[in-house]
Amino acid sequence: MTLDRFINGIIKFRWVYALLIPLVAFAFASQLKHLQFEGSYRIWFGEESPILRQYDDFRRVFGNDDALLIVFKDDNGIFNKKALHVIDRITEKLWRTPDIARVDSLTNYQYVHADPDYPDDVLVEDFIPDIDALGPKDLAEKARVIRHEEQVMGRVVSEDLKTTMIAARLTPKAGDDPAVSARLKAAAQKIVADENASGYAFHLGGGPILNMAFIELGQHDAATFTPLVLLIAMALLWVIFRRPSGMLLGISVVVFTFLIVLAGQVLLGYKLNNFTANIPVFVVAIGIADAMHLFWIYLVGRRKGMDNHASIRYSVHKNFLPILLTSLTTAVGFASLGISHVIPVKTLGIATATASLLAFVLTILFVPAVLAIINPKVKLTSAAQTGIGFGEAQSQRYARFITANAKSLMLGSLLFFTLLGIGIAWVKVDSNTVRYFREHVPFRETVTFLQANLTGPMAYEIVVDSGEKDGIKDPAFMRTVERFAEAFKTKYPAVRHTGSLADVIKKFNEVLNDSKSIPDDRNLVAQYLLLYSLSLPQGMEINDRMDIDERRLRLSASVNIVDTSLDLEMIAWAERWWDATPYRAQVNGQTQMFAHMQHDVTDTLIQSILLALASVMVMMYVIFRNWRMLPLFIVPNILPIALIVGVMGWLGITIDIGVSISGAIIIGVAVDDTIHFLVKYREARRRGESFEAALAYVMHYAGSAIIFTTLILSSAFMIFIFSDFLPNVNFGIVTAVALIIAVLVDLIMLPAWLALVDRGEKSLIV
Repeated sequence: MTLDRFINGIIKFRWVYALLIPLVAFAFASQLKHLQFEGSYRIWFGEESPILRQYDDFRRVFGNDDALLIVFKDDNGIFNKKALHVIDRITEKLWRTPDIARVDSLTNYQYVHADPDYPDDVLVEDFIPDIDALGPKDLAEKARVIRHEEQVMGRVVSEDLKTTMIAARLTPKAGDDPAVSARLKAAAQKIVADENASGYAFHLGGGPILNMAFIELGQHDAATFTPLVLLIAMALLWVIFRRPSGMLLGISVVVFTFLIVLAGQVLLGYKLNNFTANIPVFVVAIGIADAMHLFWIYLVGRRKGMDNHASIRYSVHKNFLPILLTSLTTAVGFASLGISHVIPVKTLGIATATASLLAFVLTILFVPAVLAIINPKVKLTSAAQTGIGFGEAQSQRYARFITANAKSLMLGSLLFFTLLGIGIAWVKVDSNTVRYFREHVPFRETVTFLQANLTGPMAYEIVVDSGEKDGIKDPAFMRTVERFAEAFKTKYPAVRHTGSLADVIKKFNEVLNDSKSIPDDRNLVAQYLLLYSLSLPQGMEINDRMDIDERRLRLSASVNIVDTSLDLEMIAWAERWWDATPYRAQVNGQTQMFAHMQHDVTDTLIQSILLALASVMVMMYVIFRNWRMLPLFIVPNILPIALIVGVMGWLGITIDIGVSISGAIIIGVAVDDTIHFLVKYREARRRGESFEAALAYVMHYAGSAIIFTTLILSSAFMIFIFSDFLPNVNFGIVTAVALIIAVLVDLIMLPAWLALVDRGEKSLIV
């Protein structure tokens, strides 16, 4: 089918296309009532992820390391009856909360001590069993005693005895279900609301609060930014075209597109997350450009005196190849994210790539069909001006300016870009989960408070393998665990607290033998463990501290919030330390999982850029069949990425999961401008136009659309700076600035380059 027959078919069946497309979109939209959000840590990893499998193995043996935390501070010290009653009531209510397996607090801490009446007997009991029975001297004595309890000091209670934490450990699968996280957060909020009369400021933390922070921010961003970006796009389209048809046609296409794509996500069984919730914004940004180019040239045709149908044919002829190519390259840019091991990034890439192609199909069918029906009135103008933008006179002045100043513009561009690029030296990668949120988000406020007042809010779960059944009872093994804990804290001050069964053994030996050390007798170690285990109340057992064969032991380390690079260094150091002993160790836990995701972040950035770049190069060569044109495509589109990394260095923005997706997207979207520029340039040069005339032709037929689409794209992406989810913020800033850099490269550096290499009567590149 020739293009003319295709266009005539659209015009002939215009009512079918104009009505069928909205009906299909709204039919799909009926599925959006089933739309759900997901916030579990599992969404970031594929089911076959080695990191996830390792973590699942850890939980099968040692139980859930996830907990619901309630933290508060008494400036006068927590050893008073009011504070202790608050701790006790919260502890009891959490024990009665579904999906909670265990609760640890100051009042129910299992205190190991000698029986006052029978000094040879050891008691294991709640540290504060009866608050009302305590007088001032008793409270002071309790405060004195707790300072020597290494298992709780710097973990459950702060060194200054002013801050305390109640930690409710979750049942094995509780953290995987968003509904459970929602219930637990609501339960915790109800519990602390009941304590408002105490006057304390309570801070909620832990896995359920983190999961709900992801979900709530994703829902907020989707509900806020989608209508906002639509309003911005509508306003900009109105300013550009000054007519309702230009505004509504572009908006209709993108609305239909994201309704179908989001409904497709639901039908395929996907739930939205913090990245895929932004699909509508991405669709608005990338989809509106096609409709804008089509309508722009349609108006040019009408203002030249063409009738309605002739203008439709004129516009589709001039735009079909460029917008097809730009849709393909944008789709390639997003689809390259499909190689990422970070699942939300992968699903976002595939969904948005599909949206890019769908937007092209809907644009090429819907816009001409509606134009054929409404036949908008357009005044004739001799300059073929479309309201604002580059008319023929402005285009010619632009071409003369570039031609006359080509060397200066090229040199100035290189100097400016070199200055920006210097910032690359200061860029670093960081995927710390806590830093995904702005400082005022309640979850981040909690971890900041926890680190400042009590302990490290991050945790490493270090599983040490003794190499044999009952091996953890070997005194040599226990002493090695003790040495490691001290060495780890000495080497890295960020490690605030460590805890394991070695601390229990030392405590028993202190009580019975007045020696706070690991005993030499293996049988004595075994007896201490047995006595401790038998003395614990139901629900407080030690099966979460060792495996059933008593071969592997779990050591928990509370760690400050640090850059992911330091996390990885600390994890590697810990495992290497154990490699130098007869034993082996493996670091587990969610902090370790997200730290290792840094590799995926870096790989996503590099691999997706390379894949997108290679794909675009192949596509451009297949289409243009001229290897000399490839540098003209590659340099203007790889340069913005390099320069934006430099800008990040100057601004102190780290490469995180949001930035990691921007590289391929920048190539996929920014190359659109280059394609429109070079397609129009080649078209003019093939007709025998001089370089200057060809440049004026490009600017007249594509320059305004390039500038205005960049304005819309940048505005759409920049809107993410208002998000509380910092990967979205960084993505928005980086992508918007990169696209502005890209349009400067395309409209200043690229034509100046062409002026130096292709200025002769006959073009060398076309």
